[in-house]
Amino acid sequence: MNKPYQTTAQQREILFSHLLAHHRITTLEARTKLDILHPAGRILELRKDGKNIHTYWTTQETPKGKHRIACYVLLSGGSNE
Repeated sequence: MNKPYQTTAQQREILFSHLLAHHRITTLEARTKLDILHPAGRILELRKDGKNIHTYWTTQETPKGKHRIACYVLLSGGSNE
């Protein structure tokens, strides 16, 4: 049985909850662990909602080679408000 479809609002909630608990997530982790295929879009929406999320770039290796990917970090306070 397939999982129900996640709306973008649900994806934002899942992603922000993960950031609150773990303070950071990479693009690949968001895709594989949270099943959010466009985490950059959800991060942009969270920032527009006032969340204080910083991006830094890192390299991560997969079976196909090394990739430059984003790592998103929730800064203290959690919001820009």
